[in-house]
Amino acid sequence: MTDVFDRATETEEALRADALEEQARRSGLRGKTFSDSATLCLVCDEPIPMERRKAVPGVQTCVECQTMLEGGLK
Repeated sequence: MTDVFDRATETEEALRADALEEQARRSGLRGKTFSDSATLCLVCDEPIPMERRKAVPGVQTCVECQTMLEGGLK
């Protein structure tokens, strides 16, 4: 019975890895690193906090501008 659980776990891990890879590909983050992040927002020219640059490798906008770009602010 353990073999069934082991195979199910392996399958789940593979599917999860594929889903995360696809998400990174769609968001343009695959292969991006902390050093690929902009230090100044491309929209408002304000500094992008270090925490955001580490959390979202390759980020180009501050939280406020990204929210606006995504339609969060009218």
